[in-house]
Amino acid sequence: MSTSGFVTRRRVSSLLPDFPWDTIGDARARAAGHPDGIVDLSVGTPVDPVDPVIRSALASASEFPGYPTTVGIRELRDAAVGAMSRRYGVTGLDESAVLPVVGTKEVIAGIVSTLGIGAGEVVVIPEVAYPTYEVGAILAGATPVRADSTVQLGPTSPALIFLNSPSNPTGKVLGVEHLRKMVAWARERGAIIVSDECYLGLAWDTEAYSILDPRVSDGDHTGLIAVHSLSKVSNLASYRAGFLAGDRALIAELLAVRKHAGLIVPFPIQGAMVAALDDDTHVQAQRDRYRARRDTLVAAVRTAGFRIDHSEAGLYLWATRDEDSRVTLDWLADRGILVAPGDFYGPAGNRHVRMALTATDERIDAAAARLTA
Repeated sequence: MSTSGFVTRRRVSSLLPDFPWDTIGDARARAAGHPDGIVDLSVGTPVDPVDPVIRSALASASEFPGYPTTVGIRELRDAAVGAMSRRYGVTGLDESAVLPVVGTKEVIAGIVSTLGIGAGEVVVIPEVAYPTYEVGAILAGATPVRADSTVQLGPTSPALIFLNSPSNPTGKVLGVEHLRKMVAWARERGAIIVSDECYLGLAWDTEAYSILDPRVSDGDHTGLIAVHSLSKVSNLASYRAGFLAGDRALIAELLAVRKHAGLIVPFPIQGAMVAALDDDTHVQAQRDRYRARRDTLVAAVRTAGFRIDHSEAGLYLWATRDEDSRVTLDWLADRGILVAPGDFYGPAGNRHVRMALTATDERIDAAAARLTA
């Protein structure tokens, strides 16, 4: 029997839940056996081309031979400020309030630890939530608590609150008054709000708001961090391109720690991000593609007897047949369609499935045909 320290010590992985995607292998294999091939609506990975203006900027920036900096080039931070203003009406930012990150999943997984939050402290996550919020709390040794309202939290004074609007997976959008109430409540208790806004540019049936919007924050970003990604609106998932914006003191602290950890966006990616943030034309074109796919899938899903809840924004339909999500997963897999079961996102999601809009027009049409056959 081995006596190595690695074997005898508790492994960090033992603290974490099962990786969700590892649990649907059988359904994937069943869907892949369909005569016309699988329609994979499970992960939500972009399938459309990266715009030439971004690829050109990537190539131009690839000539730089030296080390990039963690803080990123000034042009990138200025571009992020400009995009937040033009696209989302955010005021009061400058380049010192922006920090580029290596994709937003890594920063969400690490931000609780990086901000010094740990054992004995509470981190609030949505009741139905992107799994990495819970993972980030666990890795820091903090206690994750699922709640969607301050009433549920009672006298709790959390150290950090994750908000996600528009939501992954539900597509739910939090209104201005709800967000204002959360900001006021958090400030009364000295809690930091980390608002995951990766789907903010993909609102369909209602307006979505940044936590930094002056209608929400009154222009005061103290204690507030917005998380933004170029994966969805610009098809840059493979680039791992994101940024944080908000409270300058918190951004400075995150920068100080991340410099030591070597968490740096590669220089060519920074160049590509500048182009992506400066150009709104490709963003609108991608929105139009997703809207058309959404219209097709919504009609088919409803014809097949599903109810669609929320889903007013984002890249997913939150659908249900009022049964266990794994039963629905198998029913769809029998028709060659793979989705994400709602239990990935917490117990409250167990009677829904998440269907992504991120498939080609041909595959969306194939899914619609199978659902309406």
